[in-house]
Amino acid sequence: MSIESEKIAYKRLSLFAIAWPIFIETGLHMLMGNADTLMLSQYSDDSVAAVGVSNQILNVIIVMFGFVATGTSVLVAQYLGANSARKAGKIAVVSIVTNILLGLALGLIVIFASSTLLTMMGVSDQLLQEATIYLQIVGGFLFVQAGIMTIGAVLRSHRFTKDVMYVTIGMNILNVIGNYLFIFGPFGIPVLGVTGVAISTAFSRTIGVVVIFFILFKRIKNELPFSFLLKKFPSFELKKLLKIGIPSAGEHLSFNGSQLVITSFIVILGTEALTTKVYAQNIGMFVLLFSIAIGQGTQIIIGHQVGAKKLDEAYKRCINSLLIAIAATASVGLTLYYFSESLFSLFTNNHDIIVTGSILLLLTAILEPGRAFNAVVISSLRAAGDVNFPVLIGIVSMWGVSVPIAYFLGIHLDLGLIGIWIAFIADEWLRGILMLWRWRKGHWRGMSFVHPTKIDKPKKQLKTTHV
Repeated sequence: MSIESEKIAYKRLSLFAIAWPIFIETGLHMLMGNADTLMLSQYSDDSVAAVGVSNQILNVIIVMFGFVATGTSVLVAQYLGANSARKAGKIAVVSIVTNILLGLALGLIVIFASSTLLTMMGVSDQLLQEATIYLQIVGGFLFVQAGIMTIGAVLRSHRFTKDVMYVTIGMNILNVIGNYLFIFGPFGIPVLGVTGVAISTAFSRTIGVVVIFFILFKRIKNELPFSFLLKKFPSFELKKLLKIGIPSAGEHLSFNGSQLVITSFIVILGTEALTTKVYAQNIGMFVLLFSIAIGQGTQIIIGHQVGAKKLDEAYKRCINSLLIAIAATASVGLTLYYFSESLFSLFTNNHDIIVTGSILLLLTAILEPGRAFNAVVISSLRAAGDVNFPVLIGIVSMWGVSVPIAYFLGIHLDLGLIGIWIAFIADEWLRGILMLWRWRKGHWRGMSFVHPTKIDKPKKQLKTTHV
């Protein structure tokens, strides 16, 4: 174990120190999508809708990488907390190779099946060509996204959250420059619209994965035994990854699947409604950003605490993080609503989109505190090893509450997007309250995947201040 990693593995962490780079990183990932939307809005509202639908499909596929990355994050954190960097390194190696191979396979499927997938979504002929081009180009580079996700999870679990943030900053800069060149066509560069945005996205991510690989080897090169994959099939490590990852992926896959169905409802409402939904969710994602950053930071800390059997500290960490997330999302949500007309005016001058979108942002201020429960408490349960309960409740609520209420209110009662947002609120708050109940019951206390060991134990424990 390297001296640098040894120091990191045993100091107490503050939530702020872990979460703020995740906040910036996640915000920049969202900004990458928003940059595409904002810059394309100067080109065509139809192009915005086409990219929005394509990204819905890509988000469902990316969940497949998430199940490995999630298992990686939990296991590496728990092993480091249990003082076993060697086992953490094996998990990291297996997850990186597995996800890149999976990305190559899924990318080929997307390239050849993109038109079929979009047609199944009910995409109109008006949008089909642009949506297909975007899906094929970005989908063909899914293996790059898989690599970034997995390596990012490894680095974050080692608490190198700033490194991942810097890579994301670089990718965003490249993406915005590429978008500008291909959308506005300066210096005689051809205007490619959606095709150019797709090329820019794929290129920036490719550069990102090269850089993040370099950082990985620089930071923890002595703990990455890639050679052991040549000696035997890593069945033990894969089994552990899948034990965490498959249920966690089930939850995300269920969510994205239900969102695809609800998006098909919105397609019925027309292109204007679909465009409004894309704008409203892109703006509202900045509220969710706080929950995601706090949830992921909490997951890393609780993973280390559970690995070290500091269960009472883990319990308090979750509750404190939840209170912070609720306060942050409520205040930011109301702030965005207050400036809603100005924000939507950045994207469009369509009065109907601005009015409806402003109402949706008010509902988002109610929605996001409920979503904070899920972002924080589900991450905490997963970090402790309790991975099945959130999946079960998630599937029941998403498909038993969100989808039917969205159809009933949005389509049957003709409330449109407002009815659909009310369905989102009911789903998130129901699941969130049930997750908090589960955490307080304490079943997770006996579900750790690893056990403390004396391997690599340092002579002195370093301390920092908690948040």
